Amino acid sequence: MNTVLTELIRQSIRAHGPVSFAWFMQQALYHPEHGYYSSGRCAIGRKGDYFTNVSVGPLFGEFLAAQFAEMWERLGSVEDFIIIEQGAHDGQFARDVLESVQKRAPEFFAALRYRIVEPFPILQDRQSRTLEGFRDKVEWRDSLQPFLGVHFSNELLDAMPVRLISGNMEKLVDLEDDKFVFVERPLSQGAAASKLPRDRDAFNQAALDWIDDVAAKLQRGYVVAIDYGRLEDEFQGNVQVRAQHRNLDSPFEQIGHADITMPVEWSTIIERAQANGLRVAGFTDQHHFLTGIISTWPDLLQARSWNSSVSSRRVQLAAADRKTKRALQTLLHPEMLGRAFQVLALEKNIAEPAEGGQLLQPKPHSTGKESDGRSWATQPIHGIGCPSGAKRVDREAPRLAGFKFAH
Repeated sequence: MNTVLTELIRQSIRAHGPVSFAWFMQQALYHPEHGYYSSGRCAIGRKGDYFTNVSVGPLFGEFLAAQFAEMWERLGSVEDFIIIEQGAHDGQFARDVLESVQKRAPEFFAALRYRIVEPFPILQDRQSRTLEGFRDKVEWRDSLQPFLGVHFSNELLDAMPVRLISGNMEKLVDLEDDKFVFVERPLSQGAAASKLPRDRDAFNQAALDWIDDVAAKLQRGYVVAIDYGRLEDEFQGNVQVRAQHRNLDSPFEQIGHADITMPVEWSTIIERAQANGLRVAGFTDQHHFLTGIISTWPDLLQARSWNSSVSSRRVQLAAADRKTKRALQTLLHPEMLGRAFQVLALEKNIAEPAEGGQLLQPKPHSTGKESDGRSWATQPIHGIGCPSGAKRVDREAPRLAGFKFAH
């Protein structure tokens, strides 16, 4: 437990009374000096506090790079395409994406810029070291700026501060002697109760404010958010606290040294996005999303490199194949990450302007019968994650690859 941060929180409660859990969570995770994320203590992977898609290896970034390339084509292969990432941690995902695009889609690579929104200097430094080889492609901002392209986030929304509201009651954080405790108050008496645009939405106001900001800054393009959560009719909002791959019993344990998250309530995010003029381009679980990408570009699963000094190339290719299969299993399997995570894609102004100011429908999705010169193949692949009886449902505007098996 960070004793300095803990005492700062205590002092605020002593001075002002019980605080909302959203305020407590903000301090625990994002206090400028002592927060779990902002201090750089957050660690992912085998030796960290939790696993995420990026921990699996470069395959996840390669899959998303293919999806980003398709989005670029849908926007008419523009010359100023920006990939924006929030919650970039140490920059590994950005590097995986840029390495894949540089190798497989040089025209797309030439057209893109990668922008990381990162307000914390210690994380900017780590990202800069990871992305040293792409210094001419990557830029940093401490807040969102207007852009054309795609905004990407992986496990960003679940770490946004939330209020703990049930019915007309709210759980606040108080002190009993020096011990943190929850107390319940009617909403009319709760912390920050004067700012309730909609009672149902109020618990995740930070996430709603975020989608407001993204929608305002996106001039044309897409938003892709990957996270764990539920739709409204099956939503259960339970705070999860993790440290060193263990679930802790309370958010008051290891303050500043543990991750605190809440499952995303996707329905309110989607409703707010649509109210801001964004359109849902797709929503599915990660299993179906990645399966759609794999079935569109099966060459992504081919061995990506080998060491020419190894006497038996066959041995190394077999080892690479085993590693790829393990990564695929982790990303796709329903009992691992495949069903735990969902993928939401939003779009704005995708219809393309033509001469004279008229709007045209988006470009049709290319098929395996066409030869468009792309590195990623478009032949179907069978037996990898495709649900039995799954059908592709084409709309007037064809689905993005990641959503062609979405129900």
